Amino acid sequence: MAGPGVDFWQERFQAGQTPWDRGAPNPQLADWVAAGVLARCRILVPGCGSGHEVAELARLGFDVVGLDYAPAAVERTRERLAALGPAGAAASVVCADALEWEPSAPFDAVYEQTCLCALHPDHWVRYGRQLHSWLKPGGRLFALFVQMLRPGAAEGFIQGPPYHCDIHAMRALLPEAFWRWPKPPYARVEHPAGMAELAVALERR
Repeated sequence: MAGPGVDFWQERFQAGQTPWDRGAPNPQLADWVAAGVLARCRILVPGCGSGHEVAELARLGFDVVGLDYAPAAVERTRERLAALGPAGAAASVVCADALEWEPSAPFDAVYEQTCLCALHPDHWVRYGRQLHSWLKPGGRLFALFVQMLRPGAAEGFIQGPPYHCDIHAMRALLPEAFWRWPKPPYARVEHPAGMAELAVALERR
């Protein structure tokens, strides 16, 4: 498998080496909710990591499922949900590979923040198919595309994780034939680790 595998991520969660972790939910999540763009529904969070967004969505009354294949990440998310009490008990976390996992029923929404940029680009087309299959027609993909262009990109090097999610590449990965894209400009969310994210809410055709 190209790029990092489950052992890579398991070691980092066990060692607490998670510099991408803000220690809180992404501020864009609150913006989408406040704007009414994202309302209570059945929602999937792939690559949920430490579970900040899973816990926040559960707290807000969403029917949320977290997905990660690193057992240490799954355990972190479950601990965070347990701390919420009854609201957290209503959520669930699945330990499985996002490239293989199939839900029992499609979701109304997917919150994509850290899974795509953690996957080597060789796996993006397959992951794009997964995103489409996880959603019901008309379902929404709330995506935060990482912007972290490293110097080696000028010579064609693929560097990561996180891997730079160029917006042109994202349009090719999630084409208009299968997704409705809003018009730019897209909100840019700065990250304390020195990168940024472009926030885009797409609709599955």
